[in-house]
Amino acid sequence: MNAKPVALTLGEPAGIGAEISLKAWAKLREELPFFLIADASFIRSVADDVPVEVIAHPEQATEVILRALPVLDHPLPAKVRPGIPTPENATEVVAMIARAVDLVQQGHACALTTNPIHKKALQDGAGFAFPGHTEFLADLADVERPVMMLSAPELRVVPVTIHIALSEVASSLTEELLEQTIRVTHKALINDLGISNPRIAVAGLNPHAGEGGAMGREEITLISPLLERLRSEGINLIGPMSADTMFHAAAREHYDLAMCMYHDQALIPIKTLNFSAGVNTTLGLPFVRTSPDHGTAFDIAGKNIADAQSLIEALRTAWSMARHRGTS
Repeated sequence: MNAKPVALTLGEPAGIGAEISLKAWAKLREELPFFLIADASFIRSVADDVPVEVIAHPEQATEVILRALPVLDHPLPAKVRPGIPTPENATEVVAMIARAVDLVQQGHACALTTNPIHKKALQDGAGFAFPGHTEFLADLADVERPVMMLSAPELRVVPVTIHIALSEVASSLTEELLEQTIRVTHKALINDLGISNPRIAVAGLNPHAGEGGAMGREEITLISPLLERLRSEGINLIGPMSADTMFHAAAREHYDLAMCMYHDQALIPIKTLNFSAGVNTTLGLPFVRTSPDHGTAFDIAGKNIADAQSLIEALRTAWSMARHRGTS
């Protein structure tokens, strides 16, 4: 392989990141190049029959990947115990992410894929001041408002508001927020996914998209006027649509992405359609970033039973998006 590799971070060492990274190598080693930023001695201790090779620079990964999992060594100060997060390792877990971003921004890697982190462990051990990966990456890249896209073969979704209480959604849903989310998403569908004229279906906030104001007026006062204005610029927008009728198979044939007003409106349909292959992609960054759409899975860590499919799809998505951007 003669291409820049994808940088993969370990995430929470006590979770399933190491295990699924090893499984991803077994599946993808002849398909795309990537390297893992991790404590090499720890990875070797859990690798069983998977060969692991330490590399000094990302460019070596494209040659090593065919025979072994390339690992850019990043030692951890404390022993890793599967299923039990160790705050003493938190500073280096954060440093691995920052190191990966630096490598991607310098052009040594074509994209970034991140294994799941455990926010409380990072807060306890490193004073991590961010709600999660997305916000930390946006801070490193000096991006004000990144956009979270979840994708699977059956569906792509973007939630406009994310990790807030349902009672706060209506007051948080502003014209500025919705417009920025649509614009970032539209641009990414063109530049990162290669869709020349993306069709974006926009869900209403209220049941039946407000039913003409009988069940809420946000569709009339906020969503519809904005969609009309953006349509006049040539953005292909459908809606606002009633969320309860826009996710069945026939409806999905008419759009490339569904934009939803709040977290569960977006995540319930995609996780119902394909729970194991979902990919979380951060749009609006100056580099490609994907991750598996699951957590650290402490309850099964160390048992070698974790399903690596979501990480495999995340690496494939990162590789594909990098090629569309021309960074691979």
